[in-house]
Amino acid sequence: MNLFKKIFGSKSDRSEKEIKSEDRGKYMPELKLPIDEKFTINFKANGGKFLYCDNLNEVFENFQHILRENDWEEKPVLIIDDNLVDKFKSTNILPTKRLSEATYFLTTCENLIATDGSLLISSNQIAGKKLPELPFNFIVFATTSQIADNIGEGLRGIKSKNRQKIPTNITTIKHFKSSDEKDFLSYGSSAKNLYLLLLEDL
Repeated sequence: MNLFKKIFGSKSDRSEKEIKSEDRGKYMPELKLPIDEKFTINFKANGGKFLYCDNLNEVFENFQHILRENDWEEKPVLIIDDNLVDKFKSTNILPTKRLSEATYFLTTCENLIATDGSLLISSNQIAGKKLPELPFNFIVFATTSQIADNIGEGLRGIKSKNRQKIPTNITTIKHFKSSDEKDFLSYGSSAKNLYLLLLEDL
């Protein structure tokens, strides 16, 4: 038994892991959250809608729920990545390459950034288009192995995956709130109504 416990006794049997952050002194260092939990908290704080999926069947089920909820079932979807057309063909989507026809945009991303809950994308997903040109409604398909702690780590990941030809038009999507409220931090950014289908692959 610990010497201090013998002398002073124990006020509580709680372990350190059970001590909540509000019980800690304000000068104590922050508890380090797992990277996936940090991403989820920050992504939701940005206004994103998050759907965790154990397998591809769950991805397709949740995708269909999103379409039904928003009445997008018979609406054209902008898909730039042809691999996604093939992956989601069982869901009877109506893919288009024309921006003017699309109700929503189905895409992947390069990385999910934990520190600010943003999505790192590049020309692999959006070609040469700018975010304001794309539909307001986004559905992003990503995997847990794409979560990076920060943007620097995400950029290094892009470089290592694309050694032959590094993609261009690299940017982040961070503001997912569809309200009219504007704050100076989001000035100049293009807010999107964004759903994330996150597949567990680790």
